[in-house]
Amino acid sequence: MTAKIRRALISVSDKTGLVEFGKFLLDNGVEILSTGGSAKALSDAGVPVTEVSEHTGFPEIMDGRVKTLQPTIHGGLLAVRGNAEHEAAMEEHGIAPIDLLAVNLYPFEETVAKGADFDDCIENIDIGGPALIRAAAKNHAFVTVVVDPGDYGRVMEEMKSSDGATSDDFRRQLAATAYARTGSYDAAISGWFQGQLGEALPNRIAFGGVRKQTMRYGENPHQEAAFYTNGDDRPGVATATQVQGKELSYNNLNDTDAAFELVAEFDDVACAIIKHANPCGVAQASNLKEAYLKALACDTESAFGGIVAVNRALDGATAEEIAKLFAEVVIAPELSPEAKEILAAKKSLRVLETGAMPDPAGPGMTIRALSGGYLLQGRDDRVLDDMKVVTKRQPTDKEMADLKFAFTVAKHVKSNAIIYAKDAATVGVGAGQMSRVNSSRIAAWKAADAAKVAGDADSWAIGSVVASDAFFPFADGLISAAEAGATAVIQPGGSMRDDEVIAAADDAGLAMIMTGMRHFRH
Repeated sequence: MTAKIRRALISVSDKTGLVEFGKFLLDNGVEILSTGGSAKALSDAGVPVTEVSEHTGFPEIMDGRVKTLQPTIHGGLLAVRGNAEHEAAMEEHGIAPIDLLAVNLYPFEETVAKGADFDDCIENIDIGGPALIRAAAKNHAFVTVVVDPGDYGRVMEEMKSSDGATSDDFRRQLAATAYARTGSYDAAISGWFQGQLGEALPNRIAFGGVRKQTMRYGENPHQEAAFYTNGDDRPGVATATQVQGKELSYNNLNDTDAAFELVAEFDDVACAIIKHANPCGVAQASNLKEAYLKALACDTESAFGGIVAVNRALDGATAEEIAKLFAEVVIAPELSPEAKEILAAKKSLRVLETGAMPDPAGPGMTIRALSGGYLLQGRDDRVLDDMKVVTKRQPTDKEMADLKFAFTVAKHVKSNAIIYAKDAATVGVGAGQMSRVNSSRIAAWKAADAAKVAGDADSWAIGSVVASDAFFPFADGLISAAEAGATAVIQPGGSMRDDEVIAAADDAGLAMIMTGMRHFRH
């Protein structure tokens, strides 16, 4: 069934495309009701409108808080056409049908993003708009509802092809969009309120987002996927500008986020190379080129097809080195003109510029879907709260610096995680194993392999330090590290066998620190 549009109500805060849409409706014989700024913008453009207060016979009151919350308006939207009782009520109370509603809401999300005060945010909570949208969407069998200026063109094309009417399927699509908009709007408001109250885990929670990108597929070709943003201004993949390259895939976005969050942990110049959300190399140095080369040396094989993240403006010298590697994505807070020019030669390489680095200690929550629900938790926003040397030997200053570096990297490695590090660079990474001792063995093997690739006779694990994201349940993992050549260890502690592990460290002449803080990442 098609529904002819004879009367429209337009009340929008975003005036994009408004005049063109209004002129189209006028040319198609549609009577336009409007309010405030929308009415003025249309009238100034030569589009005659009827003010809502004139249509209802009731003035706007309370500084405009009450203008469309009125039976004449809601009756016109909700009346079921062809229903004798509804039509009799319309006749009795002088209610005219409204066939099209174009409304977008007060800019609450934008107001919050600007850092407005509490009262200003409250004033930008729209009441009448959501009520109108929900009414029109409920009665979509007869009413066309438009909440996004980007849909004006679709409505105009639909009306052109249907002699001024819209089809059932089209109205259903717009109704679904409308409810998604009011839902995400309410989610933003409730989330802001909970933040004001310091309530991280309320009894009821709502999530909202705007689709930024539809992807060819998800993790695998048979999975559908899209990328949604939630309005958070945290610098990263959601807020970055893509300077060049192919469209980002699901896996690209996931890995790039992991890479950028890792390098954000470091105050000094740092580079991380990520593959499948795990670092295959991380390093700090006095300059970016050196940091990149040190990170690459940890695992040149795994770095192929990886993600490169840096925490400083990407310069030409570093870009030249990165260009020698087949990488999927490069992300940086800034890129020099020289770096852009060098990377432009690799047309498929995706290059992102964020403008800033995220605060690793910043607030936020992480969400994971389960069958029938969600797991919600605070961001892992710390690395070290306290450190205690538990062995007879104290770590040297150099060991201490490397231990802190290694433990920071371990926070970003899938559990079970073991990191060998030396001279502010990873030399071996063991990730995601069911056994911690196996992670330790893999990391040691990688350290030996990295040395072999570099032409060194001795494993890079010799003289390194080791970080574990959680406690060693038995001494075997620590003994494995000592056998590989590590001289110092950092781990959370907390095992019932801590004394046994400490004794093994003392027997091996290792210095060991316990942090009391675990960094599982599943």
